[in-house]
Amino acid sequence: MASLRVVLRKKANKDGTYPLAIRVTKDRKTSFIHLGHHLHAKDWDAKGQKVKTSYPNSKRLNHLILTKTAEANDTLLELETHNKDISSKLVTAEIKPKAATSFFAQADIFVENLRTQGKYNRVLTEQSRIKAIKEFLGNRDVTFPEVNVPLLAKLSAWLKRERRIGERVVKMNERTMMNYLILIRTIYNQAIAANIVDQKHYPFGKGKIAIKFPQSQKVGLSVEDVQKIEALELPLDSYENHARNIWLTSFYFAGMRVSDVLRLKWSDFQNERLYYQMGKNLKVGSLKVPQKVFAILDQYRHQEMKHDLIFPELKVLDTLDKPYHIQRKISYATKRLNTALGEIAIHKDVKITKTLTMHIARHTFGHISGNKIPIQVLKDLYRHSDIKTTMGYQSNFIHEEADNALDAVVGF
Repeated sequence: MASLRVVLRKKANKDGTYPLAIRVTKDRKTSFIHLGHHLHAKDWDAKGQKVKTSYPNSKRLNHLILTKTAEANDTLLELETHNKDISSKLVTAEIKPKAATSFFAQADIFVENLRTQGKYNRVLTEQSRIKAIKEFLGNRDVTFPEVNVPLLAKLSAWLKRERRIGERVVKMNERTMMNYLILIRTIYNQAIAANIVDQKHYPFGKGKIAIKFPQSQKVGLSVEDVQKIEALELPLDSYENHARNIWLTSFYFAGMRVSDVLRLKWSDFQNERLYYQMGKNLKVGSLKVPQKVFAILDQYRHQEMKHDLIFPELKVLDTLDKPYHIQRKISYATKRLNTALGEIAIHKDVKITKTLTMHIARHTFGHISGNKIPIQVLKDLYRHSDIKTTMGYQSNFIHEEADNALDAVVGF
């Protein structure tokens, strides 16, 4: 007799989560039906075969597990009633939901996983891309074997076509188009992992569709630009002053991401050092606190204390346990901060010609550091996992050798 059990697969994903699946066992042989969701081990009750309440939307996911398990049991009983000679693979093939085998059905699962993980910005971005792919296909769903090299080549050409938006004629750049292909590749890999499509249909790789990003130019502000921002006289209670504080805090901490700046807590600062965990890759870091940062922090010491947060953007939330709501609020806040920074850039006492945004704080640190700091130290400051990432990033700001070579030839 075959048996069913809901489990986490043993092999972890890159983000430390494990695929959730129904394990089918028959004659000591097993097959798996992936449910399209991924969990951290701490959020899974293996004995009870259910998601713990520590996981966002645990009730919703547990309901899905119960529904899928009940459907699987019904199918299993039906098979065993009419056919005694069955295998775990046959049971799996019969139980797998046929509706989830199409490309856009898997795309929906992919987006739902992002939503569950609290990745607000990714949800909006990927939904927009999926909508464009649907438009290209005439709102027709397709099977994975149909998503082949010729189709993707046509999609790439269609995405890069010139199109009119109002009075403007726009054309998608190569980097943006590559992000569409990465999305399709990710969904394809998800389907392969769920045994929905055979690896032989995979349209990416050598001799097929290659994903290669063009180099992008990263431009940071100069020391003089930063000094003008620091020296600008602004009312302490103005939003522009607050936006400047957030930008400078990011810059002073080696270009810390705005999402991490807005999450900073008073308890993160101890013995004149900052101890924090990056939201993007969960890496723990510690940095000496520059004196300039203490001057900024003093402006917030008498504000409302909530969640131990320093800056006000996330204090409006009732809880910090819902990543999706946090990312959504950070997204809104970043747009408002960037608008205020734009006003600072054009102020008569600043007049910065480069675009001033939160993200450029990281580029500015890279530009000013140049080749003054050893690459290994920069790797630690940027919290990069691979030194090659640091070398590639920093190469955008180091031009001394090329400049000297040029001067050696034409400097007569």
